[in-house]
Amino acid sequence: MTKTILIVDDDPAQRRLLQAAVERQGFATRLAEDGSQAVAQANDPAVDVVLLDLIMPGVSGMEALEQIRKKRDDLPVVVLTASGGIDTVVKAMQAGATDFFVKPASPERVLVSIRNALKVGELTGEVRRLKKKAAGQMTFDDMVAGAASMRQVIKMGKRAATANIPVLILGESGVGKEVIARSIHGESDRAHKPIITVNCGAIPENLVESILFGHEKGAFTGANERHMGKFQEADGGTLFLDEVGELPLEMQVKLLRALQESEVDPVGAKRPIKVDVRIIAATNKDLARLVHDGLFREDLFYRLNVFPIDAPPLRERKEDIPALCKHFIARFNSEMGKKVLGVAPSTNGLLQAYEWPGNVRQLENMLYRAMVLCDNDYLTTEDFPQLEAAMPDLTLRAANSEPEMEFAEIANSPNGIPMLMPKVAANGEVPQFIPMFDDGGHLRKLEQIERDLIQYAIDLYAGHMTEIARRLGIGRSTLYRKLKEYDLEEFLLKISS
Repeated sequence: MTKTILIVDDDPAQRRLLQAAVERQGFATRLAEDGSQAVAQANDPAVDVVLLDLIMPGVSGMEALEQIRKKRDDLPVVVLTASGGIDTVVKAMQAGATDFFVKPASPERVLVSIRNALKVGELTGEVRRLKKKAAGQMTFDDMVAGAASMRQVIKMGKRAATANIPVLILGESGVGKEVIARSIHGESDRAHKPIITVNCGAIPENLVESILFGHEKGAFTGANERHMGKFQEADGGTLFLDEVGELPLEMQVKLLRALQESEVDPVGAKRPIKVDVRIIAATNKDLARLVHDGLFREDLFYRLNVFPIDAPPLRERKEDIPALCKHFIARFNSEMGKKVLGVAPSTNGLLQAYEWPGNVRQLENMLYRAMVLCDNDYLTTEDFPQLEAAMPDLTLRAANSEPEMEFAEIANSPNGIPMLMPKVAANGEVPQFIPMFDDGGHLRKLEQIERDLIQYAIDLYAGHMTEIARRLGIGRSTLYRKLKEYDLEEFLLKISS
C-alpha cells in the first residue's frame, strides 16, 4: 500500500518542491498551508508521515506538533526549519519530532528522513502492539486483516465484544483464533481484567481438573500447597479455552456445570467458589461431528456455540499475505537487529501461490527462518528452502520469471537501427531494446551502453542491489560507484520506493 506523506509549509514554492521530490519516490502526498490544517489532516489514519515546517503564521509548527502528539502519538513527524539552531532542534525533538532537516534539503535527504520515520513508526507500532497484547488490551485495530473474509470476522467479533455471551471460534490450526479472542476481550468492558489462555489439548488428562478448577493443599499426592485454577485466575475477565474439543468427556460435565452455575469446585474443597468469567472457546475440529460420534457432550456444545465465528484459512485470504509479511518482517527486524526491507517481487508471487496448510502460524515460522538465512536486503526464493522443496515447479517458474541478463543477439528495431537485445524472458515477455548505435549510425560509447544496461537491470530486478550485482557479474561497491558515476541514484530510489 502506498504511504501518504502530509507536507505542511506556508510557502507555496516550498510545498511544490517537496511534493515533487516526494511523489517522484512513489509516495502519495497531501498538502497543508498552516498549522491548523496540519492538525486536522494528521488525524486521518491514512497519513503515515508528516513533514512539518516550524515557522508559520497563526498556529506555529511547534504548536501543531504538540496538538498532533496529543491525538496521534504514534505518527512520525519530521520537522523542517530554515535555520539549524540547536535550541530549535532540541525543542522540536523534546516535543516528539522523529527527525529534522534544514531547508532547502536535497531530495535524497528528504527521502532518507521519510524512510527512517516510516521505520520508526513501524517499530513503535509493534512495541505498542506487544504491550497491549501483554496487558490483554489488544483490539481489532491491531490485527492484519484487510481481506473481505476477515472484515466479516472483525464485524462479528466487535458485536461479540459488546455482549457478555460465550463465543466459539472455529477454524483450522494456525489461523489466529487466539488473536481474535484477545481482540474480543480487548474491546469488551472486561479489557481492564485479565484474559487467561488454556490449551485444552496440551494438558495431561489427570491434571485437567486441577488446572481448570484448582485444588486444596493435600487434596492428592503431591498437592503440597493450595492451587488457584484458571477459572479463578480469570475472575472478572475472560477465559480462553483453546482446542476445547480435546477435553475428556468427564471434564466436559464439570465444565458445563461451571458455565451454568458460575462456580467451580476445586479438588478437595468443601464448598464451591463463585466466579465471574466470560468464556471464549476455540477448536479446529467439527464439534457437531464429535457430538454425533459421542465424543463431545451435546449440552456443552450448545452452551459454547452461542455466538460462533468462523476464522478463514490463509489460502482464502491470500491478499493479506503481503501485509502479514511486512508485519512479521518489521517484528523480526526488531528482534534480530536486522534491516531486511521486504520480500523480493518474484518471491512474493511464490508466497501467494503456496496453499499454506499451517496458515498464518506457518507463514510466521517460515519468515522467521528466512530472516535467519537472509544476508541481503530482500528475502528471495533461496531463503525459503521449505517452499523450494514443497513446490519445485513453482520455485523454478519464479526464478525463470526474472529474465537472464544475456545479450548475445543483434536485432533491428522498428526503425532499422541495430540494437543489443536481451533474450526473450521465459514468461514470453519481450524486453526493451538497448541501442548499440547512435542516430548517426556510429557506435555509442561503452559507458553509454553500460549506463543503459545498469538502468535496465535496476528496473528488471526492482532495485535489489545484491541481485543486480550478481547478474551483472560485478561487486556491490563497484555497482554503487557506477550508480553515482552515471547519475542513476535517483532512478534507483524511485524504483525501490
